[in-house]
Amino acid sequence: MTTPTIQRTTRLGALAIIAVWMAVAAVLYLVFDRMEQNRQASLKPYALSAGDLVIPRQRDGHFHVEGEVNRQPVTFLVDTGASHVSVSQALAQQAGLPSGQDITLHTANGQRSGQLVRSVPVRAGHLVLNDAVVTVGLNGLRPEQALLGQNFLKHFDVEIRRDEMILRQLR
Repeated sequence: MTTPTIQRTTRLGALAIIAVWMAVAAVLYLVFDRMEQNRQASLKPYALSAGDLVIPRQRDGHFHVEGEVNRQPVTFLVDTGASHVSVSQALAQQAGLPSGQDITLHTANGQRSGQLVRSVPVRAGHLVLNDAVVTVGLNGLRPEQALLGQNFLKHFDVEIRRDEMILRQLR
C-alpha cells in the first residue's frame, strides 16, 4: 500500500467514526427530548372525576397551577404560608383590579405597603372562588405569577402526598 492510500483510508476511517458518533448523539438527543416532553406532560395539574384538583410537585420542589385573577391568566405558586392570594402591582393593573384598602404586608422579607382588594374572582385549575380577597404588592416573582394563599385554600381540603397536592371540594 502506498502512503497516499494509507492517508486516504485513515481520513475516511476518522470521518466514519465521527459520523457514527454524531448519529449516536442525535439518537440520544431525540430519546432524551421525548422523555423530557413526557415528563413535563405528567407534571401538569389535572382534575379527578370527583372534582378534586391534583397538582404535581415541579422540579423546583413547589406546586404550580395555572389559573386566573379577575379573568387575567396567571401561574400560581401554591403557598400554604401565605394568608391571601397575592399579586404584583403590574399584574393587578393587567387584571383591571380596582384600588383597594391600603395595608401593611408582613412578608418573610419584612414589611411593605400594599393594598387589599375584595370580591375578586380567582380560579386555580378548574376550582373557582368568586369573592376572594387579593393583596397587591407582591415582589420577587415573574410578572405573570401570583401566590395562591390560605384565603383560597381554606375552601378546600388540602392533602399533600409525596409529590402531589390534592385540593378536594369540601363536602
